[in-house]
Amino acid sequence: MDNATKQIDCSQKLKVLADETRLAILKLLMNGPKHVGEINAILCIEQSLLSHHLQVLRQAKFVNAQRDGKAVLYHLAVEVEVATGKALNLGCCVLLFN
Repeated sequence: MDNATKQIDCSQKLKVLADETRLAILKLLMNGPKHVGEINAILCIEQSLLSHHLQVLRQAKFVNAQRDGKAVLYHLAVEVEVATGKALNLGCCVLLFN
């Protein structure tokens, strides 16, 4: 991958993360997989809005979804590496949560 492609990829990732709710979802998933209901109970947003944000994160390859009976379990994608427990290594940059 050349530098121009890496910069586009990085800027696209950062655009996805420009939303507070998506950042909150990633921060929750840093502590381990969560069901949609668990995420919703913590964030207290409408189910349809949560579904939209999870879809955007899936499309950007930040999270993966796995069927767990009738529920869906979300976890960080393998490509998103947790660094030091408070940071996500996105490949192009490291996102630090305080």
